[in-house]
Amino acid sequence: MQNLIKCRRLLLPVDISKVFMKEIDELIKQYGLEEDAEYVIIPFTDRNGSQKRRYLLKRRFVRIVYDAGYFVDYPLADVIKAAVKYPECLLSEALYLSSQESGAQGEGNLNDTDFQNKPA
Repeated sequence: MQNLIKCRRLLLPVDISKVFMKEIDELIKQYGLEEDAEYVIIPFTDRNGSQKRRYLLKRRFVRIVYDAGYFVDYPLADVIKAAVKYPECLLSEALYLSSQESGAQGEGNLNDTDFQNKPA
């Protein structure tokens, strides 16, 4: 087991977390978001004028599990963009709306079957 872990470390770039965090830090600055050690915090005002916050764990991917029995792992950067654009929607709805817009602009659609996984 110890050798397997050493082999994996050799295959992965050492600074992959720094690259990931650099992208997230740029989004936090771009959208004027807040953060702490574990969360990206998205403040927004709801329809009633109440101040609310959405907390997203700082992980590379956010897994959304759908009713149909499959799940999709979305990159945190895509989740942040969708949550900022559609703050009052559920994350799954915000990601769907965001992917529909990007699909209409000629980019890849996040709901492609390549990203769908059946749970074991």
